Amino acid sequence: MNFVVGPMILPGKTIGILGGGQLGRMLAQAAAQMGYHVHIFEPVGPSPAGEVARKEVNAPYEDLAALRAFAAACDVVTYEFENVPAAPLRAIEGLTRLQPHRLVLQTCQNRSREKNWLREAGFPHAAFAEVPAAGDHAAGRASLIAGIHEVGLPCVVKTADFGYDGKGQLKVMGEEEIEAAAARFAGQAVVIERFVTFACEVSVVVARTAAGEVRAYPVTENIHTNHILDFSIVPARIAPAVATAAEKLACAIAEKISLVGVLGVEMFVTPAGEILVNELAPRTHNSGHWTLDACATSQFEQQVRAICGLPLGAVTLHSPVVMVNILGDAWGLQPGLDRAPTEPAWAALLARPNVRLHLYGKVSPRLGRKMGHFTVQSDEVETALTQAKALKSGLAKAT
Repeated sequence: MNFVVGPMILPGKTIGILGGGQLGRMLAQAAAQMGYHVHIFEPVGPSPAGEVARKEVNAPYEDLAALRAFAAACDVVTYEFENVPAAPLRAIEGLTRLQPHRLVLQTCQNRSREKNWLREAGFPHAAFAEVPAAGDHAAGRASLIAGIHEVGLPCVVKTADFGYDGKGQLKVMGEEEIEAAAARFAGQAVVIERFVTFACEVSVVVARTAAGEVRAYPVTENIHTNHILDFSIVPARIAPAVATAAEKLACAIAEKISLVGVLGVEMFVTPAGEILVNELAPRTHNSGHWTLDACATSQFEQQVRAICGLPLGAVTLHSPVVMVNILGDAWGLQPGLDRAPTEPAWAALLARPNVRLHLYGKVSPRLGRKMGHFTVQSDEVETALTQAKALKSGLAKAT
């Protein structure tokens, strides 16, 4: 993919964001701080992003008239998550700049297309097989079981579309679990990946401009709980050579896919130090939220710079930092417990000079719902991690 380089879009112009969640909110805040106007397009409002933007449009992404009117009022349009349907975006390509390009979104929002792109581009990844959708349940079941046997056990079965935070996937660790996978996914389009035994999960947020300037943030080590990101640790506790290789790999992917914007590259590091690419996210990434407090340029400002054709900002780490996701669970919610949520004790966080709290403006907490995050900075990464775990535990106990 090679796309045309246009003139810089300077402060005072209008940035459109497709999607109204927390990533759009923080992106809108960064853009407004730089002097841009922000419009949000979100199917259901009011949204967290719309709350801090100049204008919010609420309409389905497939409403082409509304989408065209939105695009015509913007100097550049980007998106805050990859589940924006790519097909309707054809309608706005001649009305404004769309960054990253629609084809980048289309590649990354479907696991089959993404895995095939990685394979064709020669980037390291886990072995996989594809099973297409089937109208006949019996045929779909047989194809899925055949795909599992092709990849081998253990493996992970994932829906091809609309998967994040562990949604739409199931580990199959032994023969006795194949039937459960067949019952759950028969007839759906899925990707079956060989299960990777890893030493740790890491990610790299990389930015690229249309002119070809590329910068990668330091590697982030990620700890997940119930498939949802729990802690992000920077610098990652991996060998320097592995960190350098991960950053170079992310930059190479950004170049190859002709990224204009920001890309989150999720990777596994094996016990032998091998790096395997897991997933790509063509937008700011949950594991990059620490950049708001521990870098001169946050990933959100970097996205604004990249899509507007400005020089990219510095990505130097100021100090070791740990980011903690705050889920709706912190409000004392429990499965089957019918009672009003209890506000977490924010004072415990706000009393610490090395802690920064970021809430996303969501009205209703739910189990597993990302409501905010906080960061802890320290001279030593292990000290920051110890404090972060204690503070997170304190939030839960406060409820």
